[in-house]
Amino acid sequence: MSMEEDVESGEEERVTVKSHIELDEVDVKILEEYLRDCRSSYRMVATKIGVAAATVLARTKKMEKIGVLKGYSALLDYEKLGYELTVLTEITVSKGKLLEIEREIAKLSSTCAVYDVTGLTDAIVVAKFRSRKELSDFTKTLLSMPYVERTNTHVVLTTVKEDFRLPP
Repeated sequence: MSMEEDVESGEEERVTVKSHIELDEVDVKILEEYLRDCRSSYRMVATKIGVAAATVLARTKKMEKIGVLKGYSALLDYEKLGYELTVLTEITVSKGKLLEIEREIAKLSSTCAVYDVTGLTDAIVVAKFRSRKELSDFTKTLLSMPYVERTNTHVVLTTVKEDFRLPP
């Protein structure tokens, strides 16, 4: 979550999200609690941050409505579910079609993340597979897309950390 802090003396701390949505300190604390455990009830979050449950409910609904809170999810152990391979694939796209290609790649079931990046490549895709054949099919699908010039796939050998939550 990319945020910039605006702190002025004597005023309540405000955090501005890139899309120009201002969140106050209470909103930020609510988000932090959801990042620690998205199953927390409004009452549990309220107790932890020292506000009323109704405040947490109202603020949560507001952040859902404006798109700051896009959803809730669980942290899975993909290897235990049979996903033996995680890959990072660099993609180079031609003719100004990057956004269209990224949207198509995002629709593929193996895709976990698509990042528009700077550097020698245009995008990086994180994907998970149960077998080398699934990885092969995925790579061939990418290479068959119009405007995809090349791919460079890195197979993850060991996952040291894969957790986007805040520490407890």
